[in-house]
Amino acid sequence: MLDLNGKSILITGGTGSFGKTFTKLILERFPQVKRLVIFSRDEQKHFQMAMSFPDSKYPAIRYFVGDVRDQGRLKRAFEGIDIVIHAAAMKHVHIAEYNPMECVKTNILGAENVIEAALEANVESVVALSTDKAAAPINLYGATKLASDKLFVAANNIKGKRKIKFSVVRYGNVMGSNGSVMPFFLKKREEGKLPITDSRMTRFNISLEDGCEMVFNAIDNAWGGEIFVPKIPSYKITDVAKAIAPEAKHEIVGIRPGEKLHEEMITMSDSFNTWDLGKYYAILPQKPIFNLDEYVSRFNASKVPEGFYYNSGENTDWETIESLRELVKQHVDPHFIA
Repeated sequence: MLDLNGKSILITGGTGSFGKTFTKLILERFPQVKRLVIFSRDEQKHFQMAMSFPDSKYPAIRYFVGDVRDQGRLKRAFEGIDIVIHAAAMKHVHIAEYNPMECVKTNILGAENVIEAALEANVESVVALSTDKAAAPINLYGATKLASDKLFVAANNIKGKRKIKFSVVRYGNVMGSNGSVMPFFLKKREEGKLPITDSRMTRFNISLEDGCEMVFNAIDNAWGGEIFVPKIPSYKITDVAKAIAPEAKHEIVGIRPGEKLHEEMITMSDSFNTWDLGKYYAILPQKPIFNLDEYVSRFNASKVPEGFYYNSGENTDWETIESLRELVKQHVDPHFIA
């Protein structure tokens, strides 16, 4: 059973939606955590987060201003750290398309800086957050996250005798996160018209809490090199619109640069190295650093069929308009009324 009491934990991008929720869960579940370092380049978000989690009430917490592009700052921040959660990223597809090198610097070079700092500091475990857009990417954001995933998986090959494990969690759109569709539609519904990119569009759906549970699972169970993928439902973008603003008109505005009609988390090519672990899938390295038979036995894993793929448009599990309304109330706006 996972016990993080007495551990020192650092979250890059820690002032974001994931970081705040993960911080809340850490402080609730592991009140004896030794140190919890919130690493982020946004000074204002540090100030705002400290209002919710003051160090006077939570003596383990540290607010560390820094950028993953700055390897020296990372190395200083990683001193004495046991576990690193890498959540820092440029994530908005259209902004990345317009500012490509800025996305590359943060998402790829920043990932390599995290790896180098973790190796130098003898960190025990690094879990990197990925995205469904990293599977068969068609936009720059997805391509940079795919490159980041590859870096973290391959980092296990250069750890030498260190006990460190690098793993990745990959999941879909997060309900209520900054820039996501649900809060956007909630703001737009007062206008009586919602912009819909394409009426056929689908997305995977996960809550922040379930995303955090994936990270806890990776900390507890990763052997090194896995890309963990959750089994989660999909939704139709039109159903989200109907759930939030049933009377509003839909204005079809077209797919933005770099967007897909449906998202994919496991491609057909990935199927050769993908195992079903029950609650999650794990895409393993082609050449794992561990004994595969022992891994399969330990997790009672079963190989997915050759040609298997995991696509939001062909999922077997779907959110309904009614279930989406409940999720909006539960995860986005507790005062929501359709």
